[in-house]
Amino acid sequence: MKVYVAEHCGFCTGVKKAVDTALSVPAENTYVLGELIHNEDVTSRIRARGLIIVERLEEVPDGATLLIRSHGVGKAIYSACEARGIRVIDCTCSFVRRTQKLVEEASVNGRTVAIAGHREHPEVVGLVGWCAGEAFVFDDAEDDFSPLGGKDVVLVSQTTFSVQRFSKIAENIQKVRPKTVEIFQTICYTTVCRQKETERIARQADAVLVIGGLNSSNTNKLGEIASQYCERVIRLKNADDFKYENIKNFKRVGVVAGASTPDWQTSEVLSKMAENNAEVQNETVAQAQEPVAEETVKAEAVEAPAAEAADEKPTMAKVIEGMDRETPYKRGQLLTVKIVSAKDEGAYVSVSGKGEILVEKSELDCEEYDRAAYAEKVGDSIDVMVVDTKPVKLSEKAVKKVKEEEALLKDVEEGKEFTVVCTGFNKGGLTAELGTYAVFVPAREIRAGYVKELDKMVGKKLRLKMLEIRRERRKEIIASQRVILEAEKAAREAAKAEKEAAFFDSIAVGDVVEGKVERVTSFGAFVSVKGFDCLAHISDLSWTGVKEVTDVLEIGKTYSFKVLKIDRENKKVSIGYKQLQPRPWDTAAERYAEGDIVHGKVVRIVPFGAFVELEKGIDGLVHVSQISHEWLENPTSVLTIGEEVDAKVLAFDPEAHKITLSIKALQPRPWQEPRDRDEQREGGERRRQRKGSRRTASDYADEEEYREWSDGNFGGASIADLLGNDDNK
Repeated sequence: MKVYVAEHCGFCTGVKKAVDTALSVPAENTYVLGELIHNEDVTSRIRARGLIIVERLEEVPDGATLLIRSHGVGKAIYSACEARGIRVIDCTCSFVRRTQKLVEEASVNGRTVAIAGHREHPEVVGLVGWCAGEAFVFDDAEDDFSPLGGKDVVLVSQTTFSVQRFSKIAENIQKVRPKTVEIFQTICYTTVCRQKETERIARQADAVLVIGGLNSSNTNKLGEIASQYCERVIRLKNADDFKYENIKNFKRVGVVAGASTPDWQTSEVLSKMAENNAEVQNETVAQAQEPVAEETVKAEAVEAPAAEAADEKPTMAKVIEGMDRETPYKRGQLLTVKIVSAKDEGAYVSVSGKGEILVEKSELDCEEYDRAAYAEKVGDSIDVMVVDTKPVKLSEKAVKKVKEEEALLKDVEEGKEFTVVCTGFNKGGLTAELGTYAVFVPAREIRAGYVKELDKMVGKKLRLKMLEIRRERRKEIIASQRVILEAEKAAREAAKAEKEAAFFDSIAVGDVVEGKVERVTSFGAFVSVKGFDCLAHISDLSWTGVKEVTDVLEIGKTYSFKVLKIDRENKKVSIGYKQLQPRPWDTAAERYAEGDIVHGKVVRIVPFGAFVELEKGIDGLVHVSQISHEWLENPTSVLTIGEEVDAKVLAFDPEAHKITLSIKALQPRPWQEPRDRDEQREGGERRRQRKGSRRTASDYADEEEYREWSDGNFGGASIADLLGNDDNK
């Protein structure tokens, strides 16, 4: 089999500049307006760096960086970027820029612009954007050109348009008799060369392989041209689309590639051709003495004289070697080499006995380079990796790193967690690196829920698990942090549920438990009991009632509580503090007895008497008949709420929570001569200074003997008796 390879394969100058720029500019907050080139593999590499590809300028935030592709854009884009503070990196092809200036100048001068090209192609859309007046786009010789009749016309072309189609369009425009017409064939010269090469190769080949993105305009043009002269034309996106069975029966096969097709894609196709059938390579070498036109050669040699020296005829191996940037090595390739000498700069090694290559001391696998130690290793073999090809650079450390990476990847593939630092982002998610592998975390896999500001994730550590690993052409790990976070959340919830179940199994209503006050609210305190939050309502803190929880409990301290209610279904437990404290009436007998003189405050007045608070939770009743020796129609005539009074205990029933008091029992009878007022005042002061509120009748020994009143058959009564409420029991 003879293979004809086009001379002009690979990126044109404009595309190469754009791709090199995209692969070197800082990726953070950098956007590309539309696909940089129509090649999926190259676009994937650009995305993997973290550059964000958008279709509209509105998607680019103010102050960001915008890379304009080689196709160019309309004038309005530049104005909008300037107004919004967007930094522009302009990679517009020089040929496209020249065409933009032509149409702008023509339009400003009032001329009608005609563009030969595809209406939807980004280059054509951009050209129209430089026109201030009328602009018409024609992509076929059969289009209606009548709108141009009688006008001053300037005709330009899309730089990747078909030369033949442009010529026919120009011819047909002149037929509609424009007033004047200037024709500029602005098709890129490399496009013209590729099209001519494709025609020459297609005329001689039995089959033609056209390599490049399936949506690449210039590559599809080559396919159209080849189809005119060869019946068997095969379109390949990349080497994955190549199947040797499709060409094995052909004697002569042509290979062409578009301007947006990288060299390595063409090289991979040629390599697979040679790998699938060794005769391709062997015959190529064997045919070296035949005329160049019958050999596997660069396209311009197809028509070269047969008299050319045989040693100048490029074989397939030479073509592939040239496409691999004139080196037999590939980046990432592992080699076993022999040490041939040791110098101050490092160790020189030999690959298969051919030549010597320096392995710099910084790339040798040693903590500190020792020339003498490596001199003793001359003749020993070591494993190195090709880390660069221009010039060739080898590294022993890189091999060690790869081996460590392989061990790590084994753990990753087994589902173990790994960590990386996020280095970039795009519209789809986050990017990072793990050794030589690119890591991509889809936005939905960052965490549960929508992550709006991906840019804020850059520089943060990600804990990941592998979802998928790809090794075909580009080593990439698709990973998820969400699965880890959700698994941990599920584990926490399961542990919590288990702990709660154990807690509810360990308590019952009526139990006395120890609890630490964690926090307080206006309605109560949350207390940790065996690690579970229980509520002590403010009404269950004191028998006498409190306004603030902190009047009874202190945050951080541990107290004993009684379990009052358990709601297992809703995970709620109510506990009480006052239930373990004595009620005021339970110990009242220790402080009060019949005949005692007590001191209190009037807290309530009713028609039949007044209630006097002796202490929190204990009130006594002074019947209206026991307030004064004089007849009273209403107690308010002599008493006011808040007034402090002394009284005598007439009756005391702690079990019934009743204390009957008398104020008049401490007052002289009306018919008794009053003592000197100063003497009375001194006596009262002495009584008030005595300890506590408990007093006895002896305090009034100098007064007339007192007696219990039962006017109107009234005996001792409590608030509960009078109101019919028994809640204080």
